[in-house]
Amino acid sequence: MIGIWLIILAGLLSLVYGGVTSLNLLAANPGSARMQEIAAAIAEGAQAYLKRQYLTIALVGVVIYAAFGFLLSWTIANGFLIGAVLSGAAGFIGMNVSVRANVRTAQAASQSLAAGLDISFKAGAVTGMLVAGLALLGVAGYFYVLIGPKGFAPNSRETIDALVALGFGASLISIFARLGGGIFTKGADVGADLVGKVEAGIPEDDPRNPATIADNVGDNVGDCAGMAADLFETYAVTVVATMVLASIFFSDQPVLFAAMLFPLAICATCIVSSIAGTYFVKLGANNSIMGALYRGLIAAGLLSILGLAIATTLTVGWGAAGVVNGVEILGWRLFLCGIVGLIVTGLIVVITEYYTGTGKRPVVSIAQASVTGHGTNVIQGLAVSLESTALPALVIIGGIIATSQLAGLFGTAIAVTTMLGIAGMIVALDAFGPVTDNAGGIAEMAGLPKEVRHVTDALDAVGNTTKAVTKGYAIGSAGLGALVLFNAYSHDLEYFAANPDSFPYFKGMGTVSFDISNPYVVAGLIFGGMIPYLFGGIAMTAVGRAAGSVVEEVRRQFREHPGIMAGTERPDYGRAVDMLTKAAIREMIVPSLLPVLAPLVVYYGILFISGSKASAFAALGASLLGVIVNGLFVAISMTSGGGAWDNAKKSFEDGFVDKDGVRHFKGGDAHKASVTGDTVGDPYKDTAGPAVNPAIKITNIVALLLLAVLAH
Repeated sequence: MIGIWLIILAGLLSLVYGGVTSLNLLAANPGSARMQEIAAAIAEGAQAYLKRQYLTIALVGVVIYAAFGFLLSWTIANGFLIGAVLSGAAGFIGMNVSVRANVRTAQAASQSLAAGLDISFKAGAVTGMLVAGLALLGVAGYFYVLIGPKGFAPNSRETIDALVALGFGASLISIFARLGGGIFTKGADVGADLVGKVEAGIPEDDPRNPATIADNVGDNVGDCAGMAADLFETYAVTVVATMVLASIFFSDQPVLFAAMLFPLAICATCIVSSIAGTYFVKLGANNSIMGALYRGLIAAGLLSILGLAIATTLTVGWGAAGVVNGVEILGWRLFLCGIVGLIVTGLIVVITEYYTGTGKRPVVSIAQASVTGHGTNVIQGLAVSLESTALPALVIIGGIIATSQLAGLFGTAIAVTTMLGIAGMIVALDAFGPVTDNAGGIAEMAGLPKEVRHVTDALDAVGNTTKAVTKGYAIGSAGLGALVLFNAYSHDLEYFAANPDSFPYFKGMGTVSFDISNPYVVAGLIFGGMIPYLFGGIAMTAVGRAAGSVVEEVRRQFREHPGIMAGTERPDYGRAVDMLTKAAIREMIVPSLLPVLAPLVVYYGILFISGSKASAFAALGASLLGVIVNGLFVAISMTSGGGAWDNAKKSFEDGFVDKDGVRHFKGGDAHKASVTGDTVGDPYKDTAGPAVNPAIKITNIVALLLLAVLAH
């Protein structure tokens, strides 16, 4: 039990870091009264949206909580509650820090680039460490309660199902937060751009645009709260899935408890290394913002190798750690699997930056295509989005094969756990983005000198890339994590079928095979493959409707109040915020429930058609694979393509030099074409694409919970 207490202590350390850093941030200069007024409006809108969103989710959550309590047990229901509450708390607290740091970043940017980077990154680090710390505390703390005070065996059905329910609670919050926040932020962003930049010809974040406050609110509820909930869920679900596999593989071996503790120990040591990594983020003599951020990430990664070695030593050891399917699993091989996970993380970060970074070939090619018009911009952007899936897929393939050769499926799970171990540092890079974006908006609306906006634009351009990098990391780890969940499903199914006396529902079921000669397996594959596309289509449509309403509202205000453009009349910012809040809450319900209900539709639909439980379970398993494979490609394509479109647009802000040596500036025809591409890419990268990430995992978790319900 000492090991669990050390792990819980590491989780508490991250909360202490977050608290101390938050106090330091709040002590910084918040700027002029006008800057504070704008920041207060952003904070008020963001808090009002999240409160309404969480109230809606709570209504759904109460029903699920009661269903788990009556159908399974209150221990399992409480696991669901813990996951949901902590996931929501991570997003809410992180967002509150973000909306207070934005104005302080704008003020710091008036002093120097280094000061602006320091404030904005610290704000992101608070969110990152809260995500990792709360997720680790949730899983490790409840695991301790289950095996300690409650006295369940580490691998008992009650323990495993309670941990899976915790993951489901985090997933439910995540998919609502990702979708709702994404619909809000991109409805505001697209609406503001179409009328402000394209029709009225005014700069981004111009105070005359009635949608500017809504746009800045959206950055926080989408990119900060949404991403926090997303990676909290990925972190918690991956750790739980690895613990479930350990309980299956080592169920009758002395190493059982150590193997289940191993993923928790990895995450604990990686939290310490991530906190240490934040102190390496300092602007160098070359003023490279990305270089400063990468210095921190590299330091966290290298220190995590030491942490991984400590975790291995204190849990499974370096020698024989157990036997799986007749093959001896060695501790040093598991250590190498963790190293592979860190390498995969590094490669995905580098690849995503290449496809979304300003000045890189893909972004330059989209900017060049903008010179010849709107259509060519869209064509090239779509080409880049499709191409961007290849290298991450090859990296993931390499990671799966390498870890499988080293330590089988459990080795792959350890690699994914190590990937998620440094989530605190990765989220810090992501949450840095909305803070700098807001800082630029505040600088523009408060009328600060152009030099300040130049600093915030430099920070924001890097923030765009780090947000894309984080999404690539989240999607890659989610795909691998979902693969682990699928294997937990197949092994659970095998276990229940082999013990029909203990689980009467599975009596006489026979062998479940995923052979593609079975038409129900093929049907399941196709149905599962359909889900990410249908899900993405519904999400994109929702953004289009929300953006359309904003366009009409901004046009109405410009038409009915001509003093707005003259600068003599104040726009009604609150109306756009309220309109988007209602639209986002309304629009997020149907797509959020799609991946929750899909496994139930597949299982009971095939069971009704075929009359065979084996066929129904085979079809369900195949549908999970379909969701994982297609979801991985859809999500990477959308997020990388959208990020490339965004930075192609930003290429014109300082003047883009085309292949003929002609410089094109902001406001010209080429820039307007790039705005069109960015408008298409916005819901790609910030709504549909990232939301596919939790959708991938939630389908697998629902399948596991379905087995638990049927086995009870």
